[in-house]
Amino acid sequence: MHRFFAELEPSHSVTEQNLADRVRYILRSNIFGDAELERLQREAVPSSDGNATAGNAAPLIAQQIANVDAAVNIPFVVDSDDDGIVPHELEKMRSILEESMLETRSMPLENRPRLPRIPLSKRNRAVVRALNPMLVTYLETSRDLCETDSILFGAALAVCRIIGAKLPMAGRATQQGSAIPA
Repeated sequence: MHRFFAELEPSHSVTEQNLADRVRYILRSNIFGDAELERLQREAVPSSDGNATAGNAAPLIAQQIANVDAAVNIPFVVDSDDDGIVPHELEKMRSILEESMLETRSMPLENRPRLPRIPLSKRNRAVVRALNPMLVTYLETSRDLCETDSILFGAALAVCRIIGAKLPMAGRATQQGSAIPA
């Protein structure tokens, strides 16, 4: 894999260990979905009608990817670990999204709740992936930047509500703490 990477990107110097670590990280963190990984692999791996070197490199890369998968010990399953987002849940998510967007449209900026950091998990990613296509219709009809802001904030608020993240009841500016320098 290192030799193939060096052929594709001669301007970047990467050690074999560094490259293997990067592949492992990408596979572990599920940055790309299954379809995206397959598409990237098809683009990166030369077809068998190429020259002899490229033809020999394709099976080697496939074997190395399989070895990395085995070393990482990740079961390669298609969307079964997304906690089963089914059409019923999608409709519930859509209603929460619409409710959150309506709520934030009429809310002054200073009264918006402070959104917490959301832990990175497969379930949370699945929720965001499910909501993203729903946002397209709202964003396409957005007339100005303020409306786009309320749509995006409403979507973030909806994600927090769907995953059960705790939100403060009052706005950001309601309570001021005294900052004591250390």
